[in-house]
Amino acid sequence: MDNTGKEKEAMQLMAEADKKVKASGSFLGGMFGGNHKVEDACEMYARAANMFKMAKNWSAAGNAFCQAARLHMQLQNKLDSATSFVDAGNAYKKADPQEAINCLNQAIDIYTDMGRFTIAAKHHITIAEVYEAELVDIEKAIAHYEQAADYYKGEESNSSANKCLLKVGHYSAQLEQYQKAIEIYEQVAMNTMDNPLLKYNAKEYFFKASLCHFIVDELNAKLAIEKYEEMFPAFSDSRELKLLKKLLDAHEEQNSEAFTEAVKDFDSVSRLDQWLTTMLLRIKKTIQGDAGDLK
Repeated sequence: MDNTGKEKEAMQLMAEADKKVKASGSFLGGMFGGNHKVEDACEMYARAANMFKMAKNWSAAGNAFCQAARLHMQLQNKLDSATSFVDAGNAYKKADPQEAINCLNQAIDIYTDMGRFTIAAKHHITIAEVYEAELVDIEKAIAHYEQAADYYKGEESNSSANKCLLKVGHYSAQLEQYQKAIEIYEQVAMNTMDNPLLKYNAKEYFFKASLCHFIVDELNAKLAIEKYEEMFPAFSDSRELKLLKKLLDAHEEQNSEAFTEAVKDFDSVSRLDQWLTTMLLRIKKTIQGDAGDLK
């Protein structure tokens, strides 16, 4: 299919829409159906944007959706404006991640102003994902996940809030902000341990909190583990706790071979992901004379 034709058509529509906007701003245009012209222009920008999308010209599509969004705002159509900013953000994501974030932030401002916090939270997650994957700015990703979690909590969407908090915990630990990670993992574990459907996951969160404690201080880890066993008896029978106790013994004896062996045994049944591997390596490096691997 010839997409250049679509692009040409889109450009013509943009030019017509621009003319209508100019005409609506003139004195006579304002007297004779100025708003009607602006509404027509909105529709033209949106049609042009979709044609640019078909032609895979993502920047032009984003720009056209932005023009529509601004005109909707001028007409006090807040919801339509927010929707157009989101469409612009989704188009820009494929070409200009920073511009995508700018558009999504404008949509979020409108949604929060209207009290639509659940939708605002969803778009904060999208921004966080752009920072994670495209712009690789983990601090900013954390900030947007935290904001999303706050909005979800305010709307009693606790399961969605927990998902965002777990992302914050994950990245905080990676950035060596262990105290923050511990608080989050404990909080989410306590939120889930009384829920019959989710309580199985609580042991994973207590395990992660224990590892963060362990990196900071061995004695802290022991005390935390005792506390978690009291709070959540099911943690006592878990493979995760058995591993922690073996690791604590190995660390106390400064025995890196026993440490590695315990990790290998655990990994043979439950595969370690990248995050767990990183944390375990950080703990192992505190054993004197350690080579710094898990092999």
